[in-house]
Amino acid sequence: MKVISRVLISGLFFILPVLVFAHGVSDADQQILSNGGLGAYIYVGAKHMLTGYDHLLFLAGVIFYLSGFKDIVKFITVFTIGHSITLTGASYAGIKADEHLIDAVIALSVLYKGFENLDGFKKILGTRSPNLLLMVFIFGLIHGFGLATRLQSFDIGTDQFLPKIICFNIGVELGQVLALIPIVFIISKWKSFKSYDSFYKAANFYLVIAGIGLFIFQIYNYFQVH
Repeated sequence: MKVISRVLISGLFFILPVLVFAHGVSDADQQILSNGGLGAYIYVGAKHMLTGYDHLLFLAGVIFYLSGFKDIVKFITVFTIGHSITLTGASYAGIKADEHLIDAVIALSVLYKGFENLDGFKKILGTRSPNLLLMVFIFGLIHGFGLATRLQSFDIGTDQFLPKIICFNIGVELGQVLALIPIVFIISKWKSFKSYDSFYKAANFYLVIAGIGLFIFQIYNYFQVH
């Protein structure tokens, strides 16, 4: 447990700067979108999800909780439906929200999943945790809104407006699949080792820590801007 904890805490301090600046809207990405066709939106969408560590941390927390491949497919599908609804709908309708507040709620979803995996609802709150499938869908809607705020930060013009949104969403899905393959592989394989229980507890504890850290950072940035 001590060795695993050291590895995880070292990794946490290493990736926190990256977590903090996840989902950055860069001039390079804008250049790609401006100069490329619909394929550029697929590329940028995939790239955005692959660097969307808050989304991936939440999904990793969900996978920790599940035991079979069918369950993983079911829950990831529900999450995908949720974030596709708000990503496509909010982007097309021009519904906007402050990106820091949305990201703060996404950070809370990471905290929530780690807390639930550690049986926090029963041990600390003395109650059963909410229906997981429903919560994954709700958080999927929120995560999708966060993705929409990033797409809306780009200048995508008015030509082929809906196809561009759809292609960005397709890219997000492709990036999600690519990112989940190693996550599912590592967690599934680790279950066969005696150290899995220690790994499970330590990893979910740091999901809680990462969620708190990201939440504080986003709220701080919100008040800095406003």
